[in-house]
Order: sequence, then structure tokens, then C-alpha cells
Amino acid sequence: MATAVINGAGIGAIAGKQKTVLITGVSRGLGKSLALELAKLGHTIIGCARTQENLNALQSQLSEQPNNNKHFFMTVDVRSNSSVAELAKAVMEKNGVPDIIVNNAGTINKNNKIWEVPEEEFDAVIDTNLKGTANMLRHFIPLMIESKQGVIVNISSGWGRSAAAQVAPYCASKWAVEGLSRSVAKELPPGVAIVALNPGVINTDMLASCFGNSASLYQQPEAWAPKAATMILNLTAADNGASLTI
Repeated sequence: MATAVINGAGIGAIAGKQKTVLITGVSRGLGKSLALELAKLGHTIIGCARTQENLNALQSQLSEQPNNNKHFFMTVDVRSNSSVAELAKAVMEKNGVPDIIVNNAGTINKNNKIWEVPEEEFDAVIDTNLKGTANMLRHFIPLMIESKQGVIVNISSGWGRSAAAQVAPYCASKWAVEGLSRSVAKELPPGVAIVALNPGVINTDMLASCFGNSASLYQQPEAWAPKAATMILNLTAADNGASLTI
């Protein structure tokens, strides 16, 4: 499968109908910036994260945006299958099947050689980045299949296609997300699509944990979000199985 690079050109979908977009890990970093950008464009945001306080702060920021009464936020731990099941039930009752799902929730290990990474830290990376994504697919793909439409964006990484020292758990999880996405693409019926998306190198807390102060040399999430929003809104069923890069 070829890797496509999207530069954010074109505004066809943005100018089209309003969409409902579900974003995991919405309360900070890339998820938060993407949610704010999409809401500014008039789209409805469904968001989940583990910290209710952060969700409250985001909801307050969105209160002056279009469709502010349609946005829906819920405390969810994507590592828990039952927690994601509760999210799916609540979303169907409140908003119906999302047009787009962005599996963004993620974490990274502290820089360390693999034999020095504590077991609980390794588990947290795999459980969030891989199992969390799988939990979302388990509960939302059947809903999209029933509605015969939908796009799923699994946030990957450049390190999901290459490798780096001291972040082996993270690399392993993102390679797995790439493989999971391509495999699931072969299982989906027409009308539904799944892609893996490398967002590029962005100055987030996770990047700072790896790069330290040099993380500030890279683009801010707020600068990244308009390009990401344009690309994600323009994805169609024809993109199923693609491995994309912003």
C-alpha cells in the first residue's frame, strides 16, 4: 500500500454538509486543537477523554461556536472495553452514528531502553494506543456498517513506519496501528473506510517527553489543526486502507 501525503489543499468537504466527528483524547494536544478547528467550521464534536475537568474546559471554549448545543463530551477510558461500550450507547442516543471517528487518544513511554521500561509503562502504551483503538473499532464499526457510511482515522506516527531508540513501546504500538488499519480495511463493506494517519511532528506534551526543549522548534497544534481538518473532512470511502501523512 502506497503512503500518500496530504498538504491540506481543497475545501470541498468543509464547504459541504456539517458532519459529526468523534475524537478520542479530545481534551488536550492534537485532539483539542482539531476539535476547536472543526467546531469553528460548523461541525459537531463528540469528544472523550479521561479527565472531566479538561473536558469541561474544552466545552467552555466551544460554547461560543456554531452548534454549541450539539457537542457532546463524556469521560471515557478507551483502554476499557466496557467504558467504550458505554460511550457508543450514549453517542447513539445523543447524536446517532458519527460521520467520522478520529482515534487520537495516545501515550508514550519515558525515553528508555526496552529492558528498562517498567511493565506498567509498557502496558499503558499498548493498552491506550493499540487496545484503545481496537475497542473503538469493536463498538463503532458495526454502527457505521448499519448506516452504510463512515470514515475512521487512526492516528499513527512517523515512528509507526520507521523506528527510534528509547521509544520501542511507542513504535511497536504505532506499527500495530498501521497493520490493524490495513487489515480492517480489507474487512469493511463499501461505504465505510479506515485510514492510518501520520500527523507529522507537532509540539505536544508527548513530543516534549522525547525531544525536551527542542520540541518547541516544531509547529504548534493550532497551526497543524486547519490542515488536518481539511484533509480529514475530505476523506471518502475511496481512501479505505490508505496510509496518510499530513
